[in-house]
Amino acid sequence: MRVIRISELDEEPVDTATPIPGWTGGQVVRTRQTLIPAGSSESFNSSVVNFKKGATTGFHKHTSDQILVVTLGSGIVATETEQQEINVGDVVHIKAGENHWHGAKADSYMSHITITCP
Repeated sequence: MRVIRISELDEEPVDTATPIPGWTGGQVVRTRQTLIPAGSSESFNSSVVNFKKGATTGFHKHTSDQILVVTLGSGIVATETEQQEINVGDVVHIKAGENHWHGAKADSYMSHITITCP
């Protein structure tokens, strides 16, 4: 068993992302706090991703389903065909292979916990 205190985890910079066409929210600035590092669990990878105001991931896909749990602020999650606002306490389920992006609204910071399979 392992207890993780998010407030004690180092924030590591995340590379910039490809801007969303037409997005005017802000510069892509994100950090990551690793909860379950790659290779330490057979079932999960997990981290907290912290977005500055208006920062997004850019469109991307995962090889497994992804779960996002919003822990701070307000943001947006979108596919090629729909877009929804997300707020603290919201849980998002994104299917494997679905092209999507997520990030902070232009006027809000946002953090979420992300859970994927290795």
